[in-house]
Amino acid sequence: MVENVIIIGSGPAGLSAAIYTAREDFKPLMISGSSPGGQLLLTTKVENMPGWPEGIMGPELIDNMTKQATKFGTRMIQEDVTEVDFSKSPFKVETASKTYEAYSVVVATGANAMLLGIPSEMEHMGQGVSTCATCDGAFFKGKENVIVVGGGDTAMEDSNFLTRFVKHVTIVHRRDQFRASKIMQQHVLSNPKISVMWNTVVEEIQGTDATVGVTGVKVKDVVTGTAKVVPAQGVFIAIGYTPNTKFLQGKLKLDAKGYIAVKDEVLTDIPGIFVAGDNSDHFYRQAGTAAGSGIKAAIRVREWLQQIGKA
Repeated sequence: MVENVIIIGSGPAGLSAAIYTAREDFKPLMISGSSPGGQLLLTTKVENMPGWPEGIMGPELIDNMTKQATKFGTRMIQEDVTEVDFSKSPFKVETASKTYEAYSVVVATGANAMLLGIPSEMEHMGQGVSTCATCDGAFFKGKENVIVVGGGDTAMEDSNFLTRFVKHVTIVHRRDQFRASKIMQQHVLSNPKISVMWNTVVEEIQGTDATVGVTGVKVKDVVTGTAKVVPAQGVFIAIGYTPNTKFLQGKLKLDAKGYIAVKDEVLTDIPGIFVAGDNSDHFYRQAGTAAGSGIKAAIRVREWLQQIGKA
């Protein structure tokens, strides 16, 4: 059996594509991954998704979107994709147990925030620890101090953004200079609400329960070996993202960082293969923009299936 469309990934982008293609009666097959749901499963309350004036918990939002997609006929397989063959149609998508064929594919595998690798960051994730300042910054309004970890453009952007809400931002960077662009560095270093701890790494994020959240961060100077606790009410990890595209190397055009190269927002260099969400998005990284790109990809799927006489 050749599927009309296979959707790889089950975050907001993939689920939105599933909802739209299912309502078109294309009977999409979603290969959701062994850990379905995407980055929203690491968040608590989502307040910036249109239609939820009181906010909604990230896992609940994913659950609602999944129910909506399956209601219209999306079939889901909870496995990881191990291999693809996009060299000819029908395209092949492999998991550990089976090879599937489809006339079109939407790749919505997302990107994972790079983490520090310390146990305490996951203990407090969504309860004072965040990987998205533009998503969660407003939750910290009026706080005395938050920590931003990183030294690239994302860390600079996040730090400046957070000064709109908090009284002070402390950047913790493991080297003695930033790798960010000069203009971004200038914006940070000239901001009186931002200070920098050079040659410093985070050893532990401290806090109590979910009500209180983060209370401080234990840091260590990598030159002197001196450790201390910096009082803080939040930690934003801004050391980069890794797009989930390793299995696509040599199959689709990727940029130097592994993001899928797109044209006209969701098109790849292979007709019939479409992209949605953070695996091609260097900038926005929002649930709403991911969902929007999934919708665009779904509409392009319809156009493509009509073009090849399958719709």
